[in-house]
Amino acid sequence: MSDLFGTDGIRGVANIYPITSEMGVRLGRAVIALCTVNGFEPSVVIGNDTRSSGKMLEYAVASGVLSAAGKVWFAGELPTSGVSYLTRELGCGAGIMISASHNSYEYNGFKVFSSQGYKLSEKEESDLEELIACFGEGPHNRSISEVSGDTVILEDAASRYISFLEKTLPQEAVLNGMRVVLDCANGAASMVAPFVFGHLGVETDVICGEPDGKNINRDCGSQHTERLRRRVLEIGADAGLAFDGDADRLIAVNEKGELLTGDQILVICAKMLKDQGRLKSNLVISTVMSNIGFNMALKQLSIHQVATQVGDRQVIQEMRERHAVLGGEESGHIIFMEHHTTGDGLLSAIQLLSAMNFSGHPLSELSGLMTVFPQALVSVRINEKPDICSVPEVAEAITEVEKKLGKNGRVLVRYSGTEPVLRVMVEGEDINTVQGYARWIGEVAKRNLFHSNSSDSSAG
Repeated sequence: MSDLFGTDGIRGVANIYPITSEMGVRLGRAVIALCTVNGFEPSVVIGNDTRSSGKMLEYAVASGVLSAAGKVWFAGELPTSGVSYLTRELGCGAGIMISASHNSYEYNGFKVFSSQGYKLSEKEESDLEELIACFGEGPHNRSISEVSGDTVILEDAASRYISFLEKTLPQEAVLNGMRVVLDCANGAASMVAPFVFGHLGVETDVICGEPDGKNINRDCGSQHTERLRRRVLEIGADAGLAFDGDADRLIAVNEKGELLTGDQILVICAKMLKDQGRLKSNLVISTVMSNIGFNMALKQLSIHQVATQVGDRQVIQEMRERHAVLGGEESGHIIFMEHHTTGDGLLSAIQLLSAMNFSGHPLSELSGLMTVFPQALVSVRINEKPDICSVPEVAEAITEVEKKLGKNGRVLVRYSGTEPVLRVMVEGEDINTVQGYARWIGEVAKRNLFHSNSSDSSAG
């Protein structure tokens, strides 16, 4: 893993290194240099979500691209997956999405896509980081061109992406008459989602669809579903669909106001694809963060499962190697490789509604395909990331808890790829028990490893 890139691009507080205008210019130049080296078209699609810092960074990246004689296609405010799609459709050498996903508005980031619409591999990120270092400021650091590039404003960027999404609905699926609440997180889905589902015949009730540059993800979206759950019950909707700030993930609510995780959505869609004869290799790819109940549910359905390390990029890489068509994360990043090269919250929502239509059952019954085991998560802020196994006290605490949980539970301790945080996850049959174990491991980690305050949150 490079120093600059985390598990999902470059991310941080806007206007503070590395999320600065200077970095945007250098990134733009470096991406064009990488395109040239690899023999791809020296052109870049640039999109952004609704954060107030988005335009500043968009113009900075564009300046870098233009200074390297590259071509910029401005997509405007669009979901991350829309930028990925347009990069592929337009035959561009790369795509850059300016977003910090589910983080609050003061954060922002750069997500880079290859010419095929995939997130860059670790090797490609490493190569890009080396090029970024070459384009620093100073008398000895010149641009790679003495002429400037060209710009195109994609006036129809949203309509192109909407048309693509509508074509992913199976011809036999009929969504007319469905009533759905859309939580757009005051983010990139705000303009697109209502049109998509409206065109598909869904009766939509939109909440958190009025971005002002600072309210993205604020008490809404995939991370905060309380308002969505209430609204579903208030209007008697068939489902609630929550996206995050850049709309690449989906969390759902059934007609009873009950929350569905990404794992449950994966199970529902896996069953639909298998019943339709479309689940290639009878395989689903997930991550080590998947709930124990997820594995059990797939076994009940006689579907094979392979787990990767955390990150949708890891999932996609495994899917490509194993020729799988379905994969995703518990967090709601779901990939339907038949249709797209990256996680897409709107596409996932369309497929979930298709599964409801195909089965003829309400979402509450479909969610019952998987029993969710209680899970507790403790986050400990850190200054460095030593190997956990090298700290005996922490390793011993983990081993002791694993022995107590036995086969009906597990412990996962890992470092965040985007924040200075150690995450402790404990899963088991009883919520009070797993919360206690998670807190204890977190306290041991704090006492023996770090000198910062810690915060914890639990979910069952």
